Amino acid sequence: MSTSLNDANAVLSVAMRRARANELPQDPVTRIRQSRFWEKIDFAELWTQREVLYFLIWRDLKVRYKQTIIGAAWVIVQPILITIVFAVFLGKLIRVPSDGVPYPIFAFTALLLWTFVSNAVLSSSCSLVTNAQIITRVYFSRVMIPAAAVGVRLVDLLIASVVLFGLMIYFHVPVSWNTLMFPVFVVQLAALALAVGLICAALNVRYRDVGTMLPILLQVWMFVSPVVYSTSLIPQRLRFVYSLNPLAGIIEGARASLFDLPFDWTAILPSAFITFLLLVLSVHLFRKMESSFADDV
Repeated sequence: MSTSLNDANAVLSVAMRRARANELPQDPVTRIRQSRFWEKIDFAELWTQREVLYFLIWRDLKVRYKQTIIGAAWVIVQPILITIVFAVFLGKLIRVPSDGVPYPIFAFTALLLWTFVSNAVLSSSCSLVTNAQIITRVYFSRVMIPAAAVGVRLVDLLIASVVLFGLMIYFHVPVSWNTLMFPVFVVQLAALALAVGLICAALNVRYRDVGTMLPILLQVWMFVSPVVYSTSLIPQRLRFVYSLNPLAGIIEGARASLFDLPFDWTAILPSAFITFLLLVLSVHLFRKMESSFADDV
């Protein structure tokens, strides 16, 4: 018995030494697969993996608010502080037009939506890199990781919306049937954040410069969007070009729904179309690059 065990150990030792001695092939390994012009997401597969999305969101929420004093209130503090600054300098001193709406709630509404987009894009862009250990060990649809990052920020938006409706009561903003359109614009905003997040996440895996440039680009995106000002300040000849920014139509549509203002469909409809187009293209790009994530991350 001991002799056979020693022989087996000897054979195993020899095999291990030979494995260490073997060199990698000089030529790179080539994987042959069907060439596809268009990559798409298998929605049936995503549905079977829906619990993965749920647990990723739940994990990130627990990590974010663990050992914090005020917990989820942090998602309210940021837009409130920025609103106070803009309300003083732009609302009181410069007196930026706000379409007849009190400037504090006018700015807070847009800042709430902008904070969601900015945080969702930033967190989803680095989500693949920060979850490298999961990607290299377990197989599941990689779309779940950036989608979970957007889902976490969507929970933050829902929490902060309580303050928004509180401000509506404080400033005596009447509630109309247009308010029912507000969730529609929130869904469109989440789709836009997911589209940009998927593109940035895929590119950030291969080019880490994306993570460095993204905060600067987001700041530029904020100031070319009607966050702290109204689109009424944009010259009429530039309105069409300005409407190509999908965030402009979403923010203006959200304000119109909450404050019972007329909907500017010339900005809302292009915004919806561009958002859908970006989402389709981002899915295509993500699926094209998905096979190399485990190697590049």
